[in-house]
Amino acid sequence: MRCMSAKFLVCMLALAVDCKKEPEGGGNVGGADTGVIKIGEVGSMTGTEATFGTSSDRGIQLAVKEVNGAGGIKGRQIQVIALDDEGKPEEAATAATRLIASEHVLALLGEVASTRSLFMAPKAQAAKVPMVSPSSTNEKVTAVGDYIFRACFIDPFQGYVMAKFATETLKLKKAAILRDVRNDYSVGLAKVFNDNFTKMGGQIVDNESYSSGDVDFKAQLTNIKGAAPQALYVPGYYTDVGLIARQAREVGLTVPLLGGDGWDSEKLYEIGGVALEGSYFSNHYSVDDPSPRIQEFVGKFKKEYGGQVPDSLAAQAYDAAGMLFDAMKRAKDLSGPSIRDALAQTKDYKGVTGDITMDDKRNATKPAVVLKVAKGGKYEFSGRIMPEGLKQSGTEAPAESPKKTEGNTAPNAAPGNVPTPTQTPAVGATSAAQSAANTGQPQGVPAGGHPKK
Repeated sequence: MRCMSAKFLVCMLALAVDCKKEPEGGGNVGGADTGVIKIGEVGSMTGTEATFGTSSDRGIQLAVKEVNGAGGIKGRQIQVIALDDEGKPEEAATAATRLIASEHVLALLGEVASTRSLFMAPKAQAAKVPMVSPSSTNEKVTAVGDYIFRACFIDPFQGYVMAKFATETLKLKKAAILRDVRNDYSVGLAKVFNDNFTKMGGQIVDNESYSSGDVDFKAQLTNIKGAAPQALYVPGYYTDVGLIARQAREVGLTVPLLGGDGWDSEKLYEIGGVALEGSYFSNHYSVDDPSPRIQEFVGKFKKEYGGQVPDSLAAQAYDAAGMLFDAMKRAKDLSGPSIRDALAQTKDYKGVTGDITMDDKRNATKPAVVLKVAKGGKYEFSGRIMPEGLKQSGTEAPAESPKKTEGNTAPNAAPGNVPTPTQTPAVGATSAAQSAANTGQPQGVPAGGHPKK
């Protein structure tokens, strides 16, 4: 593995290759080039949301190992170069520029957070390098241009999912909202939930706010308690949600919390503990989903990473990489425009998180799941909700009859809060992301503005 460092953590495979820069769409696409295919990865391997980056990296590593083991793409092996953006939008933009201009990658994978993806996307669009975000759910990301794609659903659907679950499954009539006004992810989800919950017959009895970096939420929670809601919708990140849950119980607010995919982290329960039990959040997949496709992925991931259970970030990244590789196989050549065209034509790609079809805005049309935070921090699969007009695939098990397992959709935390070291594949996307995780980076304490997913 060749490592380079400046402000970045750079992760590469053992293989090295001389790269020829082509006019557009990546730098190693020449017809006579038989070397490895370079793919760039940008993620928060360190920083407040480091679990997002390390989980995604593991999913990408597994996908690359599999495609290389099956012969690669057009007879060539895949090599991933991963840069750590430290959870900072400006660093994400710089990382994207470096990968495109210096490493001459054919495509980019990342970011998880929408704010950082929005800083990366203009760089990819200008260079005609296809970019696939695994988990950025804000609508604005793919609106940057026709080279920007995502493998996940978008916020309007996610807000609809929890409103539908709250009214139809939990039979709630009154809810309150606590949103982060400095986070577009949080503000957007809050608005969509508000609109859909009221449209479905519910009432929002209080709508409070906070700012990223706040650690005391008791004033807002006391106001919310006075409004007597049956649930509290908190569309924030796990770092905030855990603290909010604890403080809600301290002021006597005992109703369940509801939220979105920003909750998904091994650190959520570590921060919030028993205060989170009985709460629900929407997500991209569940390890307890009985789908054979999901159970096969969970088994492979656990085998690869010493028993670690893949969270939704790992599954989304695995799907994003797989979707990209599928498009590259179908593309007439490995130029940026050809890969872009093949990505745009993606239909019914059999992902772990669902069948993925690109719509005309390069967003994935796919279902969502709802998870319950159960005793001990286990995440229980509570149902699958389809987009309006989309029928559930006949190959999947019914959402009404989930299989209960011993798993948790969050990765199992190893002793000392240090993630279990990754088994390095002989051929694949070997990276030092796990080394970043092993630095003991503090987690769970807000330290400035969070990005949005």
